[in-house]
Amino acid sequence: MIVPDPKVARTLLTRYATLRIAQSEQERPEAARELQDVTYTLCVLMDTSDVGEALAAADALLDSLTPATGRGLSLAV
Repeated sequence: MIVPDPKVARTLLTRYATLRIAQSEQERPEAARELQDVTYTLCVLMDTSDVGEALAAADALLDSLTPATGRGLSLAV
């Protein structure tokens, strides 16, 4: 089983949320197309055809990488 890159999943989740907010405030054709592209890419990355399942899978992936201490991921090298 191939595990998606968490950085890519995080980027897509952020972009998806940003576009959903932008569309709810003011619908624009460009943002709608980009949201459709991000939705498709997120579904492909998470190996599902349903955006709700893709969002849940991406969240679960990121949650699985967070230490139990609640401090989050350390990006220090």
